[in-house]
Amino acid sequence: MKSLKLDSDRIKEEARRLDFHLVGITAAEPTPSDRLKSWLALGYHADMAWMDNPKRLDIQACWPQARSLVCVALNYYTPHQRPNSPDIAKISRYAWGRDYHKVLHKKLKALARWIESQEEGIETRYYADTGPVQDKVWAERAGLGWIAKNGNLITREYGSWVFLGEVLTNLELSPDLPHSQHCGTCTRCLEACPTQAITQPFVVDANRCIAYHTIENRADTLPDAIASHLENWVAGCDICQDVCPWNQRFARETDVPEFQPYPENLAPAIAELAEISDEEWDRRFTASALRRIKPKMLRRNAYANLKAQQSAPTS
Repeated sequence: MKSLKLDSDRIKEEARRLDFHLVGITAAEPTPSDRLKSWLALGYHADMAWMDNPKRLDIQACWPQARSLVCVALNYYTPHQRPNSPDIAKISRYAWGRDYHKVLHKKLKALARWIESQEEGIETRYYADTGPVQDKVWAERAGLGWIAKNGNLITREYGSWVFLGEVLTNLELSPDLPHSQHCGTCTRCLEACPTQAITQPFVVDANRCIAYHTIENRADTLPDAIASHLENWVAGCDICQDVCPWNQRFARETDVPEFQPYPENLAPAIAELAEISDEEWDRRFTASALRRIKPKMLRRNAYANLKAQQSAPTS
């Protein structure tokens, strides 16, 4: 299906009308796979078996009709700061407000339906961290930003505080230029990680990552090497993003009301979370991305922090 450049511009205009903060387009062509294959071969995906899905290496295997991807981003940053107290648990910014899947999917569905309505025979599929699609790779190719040394996508406009999504379509659209790399010689993220999870620039070992262990690890206990360095994190970890110069200089508050924090997520007591009941978990984390961290896991994470504090040497 042939499309003119005007079609790309109209799609971008509609994406902006739907309040996406960034939008870019790229062709659904094969992507280099050596880096992903090497990362998988090292076992750096830990127990995340879905990362080894071969469809990640070929977008046509994901959806054979795909000819272009419309890549979008939503800024989720809010300027609230966590209290610096040993009694307070830390929750990653991405999970402070409403579940981003719900917000992104609603907007992506609207964009996909609008694209389909423009001409008979147009087809679409949309994703937001919900399928075998390399969100950051496609966002970089579509010019939204670049994949940084800490594995996150950094944008010039919002830093790395963005959620990513894609609309795949059978339209052949005019692509944007890929984004260039702008980490330079900076190594702040590598130096700041308390578990040395960033083993080298652009390579993150999930086995050492606090975010992986607090969100994805389903074991009854956390590895000692992780539990002793949690630094009050119970849900995710933002250390490598907090120290990034791009985030410190260019982060700006989101205009998406749903991403404003639920008050209970900003300064929860570690001791309280270590004893949280299933019923209280269900009440507190309604419509939250934190529902991926089941009550038993949240209690485990909080208890591990308490234990680490008790074992820490006193000065």
